[in-house]
Amino acid sequence: MNSNPTPWRATVLTLFPEMFPGPLGISLAGKALASGLWALEARDIRASATDKHRSVDDTPAGGGPGMVLRADVLAAAIDAADAQDRPRLVMSPRGRPLTQARVAELAAGPGPLIVCGRFEGIDQRVIDARGLEEVSIGDYVLSGGEIAAMTLIDACVRLLPGVMGKLASGTDESFSDGLLEYPQYTRPQTFEGRQIPDILISGDHAKVAKWRLAEAEALTQERRPDLWAARPKALESGRKRKPPKITTGE
Repeated sequence: MNSNPTPWRATVLTLFPEMFPGPLGISLAGKALASGLWALEARDIRASATDKHRSVDDTPAGGGPGMVLRADVLAAAIDAADAQDRPRLVMSPRGRPLTQARVAELAAGPGPLIVCGRFEGIDQRVIDARGLEEVSIGDYVLSGGEIAAMTLIDACVRLLPGVMGKLASGTDESFSDGLLEYPQYTRPQTFEGRQIPDILISGDHAKVAKWRLAEAEALTQERRPDLWAARPKALESGRKRKPPKITTGE
């Protein structure tokens, strides 16, 4: 078990606490959860409802389709979670896009409280009153914030000390320094007539590192021109990507 008395903790406010841990309970995240490297708490928003029907939503002010999560109920749920000194997030398609840099910041802290919306959205007043940071995992709409919350949590958990087998696994990958990751290969050496690039089996680690950097830059230019456009700023600030370190063995 982890000797740290206060491991990184994710608190999720949701109408469907039974969805958790879900995928977070298996593979690396699940093993780390079982060993105490991090903790997960899924709290039912309905527990803060005050009427006999446990109502959490109402019709939108000004009219329109669907229902909206009530500010008073959600505020009570947030307050009951006692997360004043932790980041407070709400998963929302209108939020700022989640980046690897933000993931690293969250992983380095005590762990967030995450609100999972449903229906047509959340009363803006509780977002403002409780200082919720709106976070998006992409330009699309899900049925609720639970899957988005799992995505954010998984991205953070894999960066926690002791979760991944090799430290280099978390530092030399897509978005770690503004570039997409280079192509990967393994045995067999020939697959359906396609060969592993000769340079990768040359044994020359310096040339391999240079090749990987060039491939990462080419892929980023081609597939993510937005990332590539931000590259000059990274260069000016001294964060220029160094050729990836080559490691061998297990």
